[in-house]
Amino acid sequence: MTTNIRLFGRVFFTMNVKAVTGLHIGGSGADLEIGGLDKEVIRDPLTNEPYIPGSSLRGKMRSQIEKYYGRPITNHYLGIHTCDKGTYNVDANGYKGCPVCYVFGVPAGDFASATRLTVRDIRVHPDSLEELKKLETDLRYTELKTEVAIDRVTSAATPRTLERVPAGAVFGPAELVFGVYEAADFARLKVVTDALQLVEDDYIGGAGSRGSGKVKFEGIRLYVRNGKDYSQEIFYREQPFESVQELAKELPKIVNWLKEQIPVTA
Repeated sequence: MTTNIRLFGRVFFTMNVKAVTGLHIGGSGADLEIGGLDKEVIRDPLTNEPYIPGSSLRGKMRSQIEKYYGRPITNHYLGIHTCDKGTYNVDANGYKGCPVCYVFGVPAGDFASATRLTVRDIRVHPDSLEELKKLETDLRYTELKTEVAIDRVTSAATPRTLERVPAGAVFGPAELVFGVYEAADFARLKVVTDALQLVEDDYIGGAGSRGSGKVKFEGIRLYVRNGKDYSQEIFYREQPFESVQELAKELPKIVNWLKEQIPVTA
């Protein structure tokens, strides 16, 4: 069966990601020595600068929205919810009413629908990078946080050392790209704003339950590229949104504006 998929335009969100508490997103740890770090951060191999992988932010957004909508984990190999024609809420035309699968996509299978949301890797903001260079941190751009795990039976103490990007560091600009393939996609933008707020209220990276990984999304800008002239950026407004809450509050107006900028035809 041949499926014709048409892209009518894309919605772009750019923003800065501020580390409210120390941020740890783990690296491979392949080069760690005995007696060294237990958990290192992921770094760009060319610059040695820490960054936030797009997969980390996108994965956290997906897991949070799955919980918010109460979607069951159906793909136990990947540990995510995915609809398929044999298990969950699916008719012959695809994922009936499931915002998770339409926005975040599914592994390759027999359902043909484009993934709506793309999240890019996020580098340290240049201004923040200069500030980090001035700090007398334990390692280049990062701090060390030592924790002690106590065995509740024997009271034995096991220290562990976590590498973190210090609180106050800013990553950006982050870029989230949302493809519009049908009229229903405009309503699905709420999944993106809800997911961002859910991440703010939770954490990204490791050791979140012990204080690490709280972030805030700031300076949010929104623009589109459409089928009339895809090379041109059309901004919703000149000044950025200061918070996810401000963006979400104006989302109904934004959706109406998007419908004018990205006409969807049958």
